[in-house]
Amino acid sequence: MNLYHKKQRWKIALLGAAILMVVASIWFSYNLVEKIQQREVERIQQWADNVERKSRLVNLTNKAFEELSKALSDVQDRDLKMVELWALAIEEANRPLDDYSFVVKMLQEVSTVPMIVTDMDENIVSSYNLNGLDSAITKQIRQNKPNQEKKYYDSLFRASKNDSLVSFLPKWKLNHQPIEMDLYQMEKQKVFYFDSVFFQNKELARLKNSRDSLVDAFSSELVTNEFLVPVLFINSKSREIVATNMPQFDTITGTVNQSVLLEMTDSIMIDLGGDSQGIIYFEHSPELTQMKYFPFVQFFMIGLFILIAYLVFSTFRKAEQDQVWVGMAKETAHQLGTPISSLMAWNELLASQGIDKTITTEIDKDIERLNTVTNRFSKIGSDAVLEELELAGVIRHASDYLRHRISSKVEFTFISEADGMTAKVNAPLMDWVIENIVKNAIDATEGKGKVEVKVHPFEDELWIDISDNGKGIPANKIKTVFQPGYTTKKRGWGLGLSLVKRIIEDFHHGKVYVLKSEPEVGTTFRIVLKQA
Repeated sequence: MNLYHKKQRWKIALLGAAILMVVASIWFSYNLVEKIQQREVERIQQWADNVERKSRLVNLTNKAFEELSKALSDVQDRDLKMVELWALAIEEANRPLDDYSFVVKMLQEVSTVPMIVTDMDENIVSSYNLNGLDSAITKQIRQNKPNQEKKYYDSLFRASKNDSLVSFLPKWKLNHQPIEMDLYQMEKQKVFYFDSVFFQNKELARLKNSRDSLVDAFSSELVTNEFLVPVLFINSKSREIVATNMPQFDTITGTVNQSVLLEMTDSIMIDLGGDSQGIIYFEHSPELTQMKYFPFVQFFMIGLFILIAYLVFSTFRKAEQDQVWVGMAKETAHQLGTPISSLMAWNELLASQGIDKTITTEIDKDIERLNTVTNRFSKIGSDAVLEELELAGVIRHASDYLRHRISSKVEFTFISEADGMTAKVNAPLMDWVIENIVKNAIDATEGKGKVEVKVHPFEDELWIDISDNGKGIPANKIKTVFQPGYTTKKRGWGLGLSLVKRIIEDFHHGKVYVLKSEPEVGTTFRIVLKQA
């Protein structure tokens, strides 16, 4: 009967099932991660396409703004030159000339630039090219004051226009400084003028605001997009950062180190319009990275929980087994007490009837042995009393008892190199240990072979080596021989070596193990105890 082998097969089967479950779970998790990763890449590609379209729009707007700005700047330069020439013509007109054709020509050409002429104290003298203002004032007067005389209209018109011109001066002065004219006889005047392309300038300002809004949106879409994975957008030629939502690059200026880019997961090339191109480097979301390792963390936590539960239940099971064994042992000792007492009485009766004394003596030895066995069983579950004894003497006593009770075909040898050396032991339990191991050795030789028990010191320890030349123990079974239920016999519970291990390690705080074993060569068990 080999209970351990059956348990071992169950363990292997459960381990195989657990491995299959782990592999299936990891496969499912990675399959899910791949799908989520693909969706992230698709979202990044869609976002990159939007960035590319917006970038082209920004470039077109910039180009239009630059062209219009240049054109309006040229017009403003032309207006300034025309006003300066007009002022020069007025200066010339106030001087006695033989030919006024240049003056007349200049006055005729400057017909689009709105101008206001004042004295040096900025009192209105005259105005030019304000036809729109004249029409507006006239229309307003006729609506508010209909059916009035022409003289009244003219007076009201002059007053309204003068007020309007006075209100224009501060605004016009903000855009252009007035030009001074030197008239005849040291008289001076100021010429205030306004852009002839005022509305075009307003359109330029609107276009500038639109461009700035696009540029801001272009950057903020990258930085403030909370659904976007970490990205680093750089110019492919200059390697400068265009925008990023990664905090570690917020303060970076200039180019990005190539080693940093190699750490990024992937990249997408986009056309920024013209000859410019950009590269979007991106990493997958932290949540996706966590999902990759989540199965391992999960299995670790589950495994840790199972291990703790296994240790707890194993402790409980071992305690229950100990209680069962203790109960069985004490019950066995109790049951043996009655027949042993009867045997002692019958042996005394035989002795009193004159039976051969050698027979009763040997019966006494067996009765004493039964008492020893009973004593052993009664001590299971109790604290063993350890005494400082000469270890070689204890082992020799156990060996001598066994020598007279084993087959003459077995060569049994006891060797001691530790006479006089002591250790703390419990003699009855140590006898039991030696008996169990020696009987196993005799069984391994199949009743005809060699068995040797040797006690020898090593540093502060005493070693007990029990060797045989039997069939040996398979290499894959050496670690299991001390397990409860392990046996190679057709009959038996496989508890002998388990009890040996418990007696040596739990009671005597020593060690017992298979020192060496070779098939068809033999086996050596070693017991290690501390010297007293």
